[in-house]
Amino acid sequence: MSKILVIIPAYNEEKSILGVIKNIREAEPGVDVIVINDCSTDKIADILAENGVKHVNLPINLGIGGAMQTGYLYAQQNNYDFAIQVDGDGQHDPKEIKKLIAAQQKNSADLVIGSRFLGEKSFQSSFTRRIGINIFAYISWVLTGQKISDATSGFRLANKNVISLYSEYYPSDYPEPEVIVYLKIKKMIIVETPVRMKERQGGKSSITPLKSVYYMFKVISSMLMQKIRG
Repeated sequence: MSKILVIIPAYNEEKSILGVIKNIREAEPGVDVIVINDCSTDKIADILAENGVKHVNLPINLGIGGAMQTGYLYAQQNNYDFAIQVDGDGQHDPKEIKKLIAAQQKNSADLVIGSRFLGEKSFQSSFTRRIGINIFAYISWVLTGQKISDATSGFRLANKNVISLYSEYYPSDYPEPEVIVYLKIKKMIIVETPVRMKERQGGKSSITPLKSVYYMFKVISSMLMQKIRG
């Protein structure tokens, strides 16, 4: 039986975190769960400790990339077969984890991305954000030759090969589009599977309208640099 770790990166998700963990345990009772608390300023650290939730409290805010790499390092050190990212805001439906696992088994994939744009429609974020997602999808296709419909999706399953790579290198800011290029350079097999997503149940997005242009420029530059370095 495969050993699976669910990694939840969390920043100020005190309102949603226990509900997310409860839903994961109900949907997939055989998996382990660890929360990476990215130096939150709310009471999430106390909530996790009081409820006996396995977690790591980062001493400084590292962003999503640093939080996730911490989780992947934990997965590698504890010999997990698979690591699954589930965001702490309640947007990812734990009932859909089985689809990621099934897609990995069917395709012997190194990375499985849960896409909200395949299959039945669910919550798909704002119009402007979808434009950005489409731009990332196009650039990813140009750089790798593979079409990825939901390049910014954080709902992902990584196997041991990817866990090992991520333990050595993982982008610090908005890493999801960049690591697609990185993994394709490393000859990893990437597949998508349709999943349903929901509106966030708590917390606030780190990508504000004022940051959108900077975000687009930085991520596109990182994707290009990843290809050049490769």
